[in-house]
Amino acid sequence: MFEAIFLPQTAERYRTAPLSEPRARYLRHLNELGACRTTLRKNANDQLSLVRLLDLREGDRVNTPQIEAAAAIWALPKGHRYARAASPKARTRFASRGIQWLRFLGWLDEPEHKHHPHHAEIVIFERWLRRERGLSDATVQAYCAAADHFFFWSAGKGVALDAIRVTDIDDVIATEHKRGVWKRRSIHDYAQRLRAFFLFAETRGWCRAGLAAGIMAPRFVVDESVPKGLGRKDVLHLLASVVRDRAVDKRDRAILMLLIAYGLRAGEVRGLQLDDMDWENGMLRVRCPKPGRSHLWPLSHEVGHAILRYIREARPSGFGRSLFFTAHAPIRPLGRAALGKMVRDRLASIGIVSGRRGTHILRHAAAQHLLDQGMSMKVIGDFLGHRDPSSTAIYAKVNLASLREVAAFDLEGLA
Repeated sequence: MFEAIFLPQTAERYRTAPLSEPRARYLRHLNELGACRTTLRKNANDQLSLVRLLDLREGDRVNTPQIEAAAAIWALPKGHRYARAASPKARTRFASRGIQWLRFLGWLDEPEHKHHPHHAEIVIFERWLRRERGLSDATVQAYCAAADHFFFWSAGKGVALDAIRVTDIDDVIATEHKRGVWKRRSIHDYAQRLRAFFLFAETRGWCRAGLAAGIMAPRFVVDESVPKGLGRKDVLHLLASVVRDRAVDKRDRAILMLLIAYGLRAGEVRGLQLDDMDWENGMLRVRCPKPGRSHLWPLSHEVGHAILRYIREARPSGFGRSLFFTAHAPIRPLGRAALGKMVRDRLASIGIVSGRRGTHILRHAAAQHLLDQGMSMKVIGDFLGHRDPSSTAIYAKVNLASLREVAAFDLEGLA
């Protein structure tokens, strides 16, 4: 592996240094994840420095404070190969690379993740939400996070699950309300998620019967506020700012086109596969995060061109069929959090640094634009993939002719 990233003489020095095989093994791992040659060299340098600073031997156990202490020595003038002191950022990167390498080898001593006394029950609840209810990953995580939050609180009070009363749940909700961190919608959702858990717990005999019925969520009226979206001028400014020829710009432009022109959710963009592009018929298949839901959208020329350019010129190959990947190693499919950060960073680059700035703001902007163009609410709802709230199993069929009419709108400079 060293011969692939260094000149022969330098490679020989790295190959004959201590722990050659564990160091090379991790570098091969990084290479398989798509790390570039420069990244591999930096990791190789830091590995060798860490081995010498800690006098590492095969199978040694090392903890994070030891690595950070080594990083502090490395950061001193002449503590590494430079005469000047390393910056705090470089010191942090050195420690991070060391932690990742030793974790990969299984040599890192890490404290066990802290669990509350009812972690096992949460695991069972999570499995039920996924297998029986078929909920999306994000929804399952939200339900389990609410239950975890409550049980960490109850553990601090010394209250067991079978002894919990409605007043205990009221106390937690009242505490969060007094803190002023959560808004009314957040507290409402938290109470609703706790109610779902305790309904499940009642069926298992884990808690007192009737406990869930006593959980009173703060009143919240759905759609009581007007959705906040970007104005058309800001949308055009956003797209105009993504015009550079870097691989990440080609990827981000394709994603922004999908979010703006179709109003897709972050989970829908994340789930796109290469096979979802029907180039011959000009169609785009979008899978919703919840199982059993998929929609066909007419693929506009402008959006299709942006996606095709990304696939041909910037998309990493050999990492699977997902459409969008991270731009830097480790190469992996782009996640919801990364999509949200990308949108926030892009909005910040054009001076929009306050208010809602996630992917959903572009969905609101898409809906508002269609409404301004005189499209009916039914067609807009179909285009955004809304379902009838009274339906639990059958989703409304869309009118492809009407959707083609929407997709054919002049995108006013979005290309």
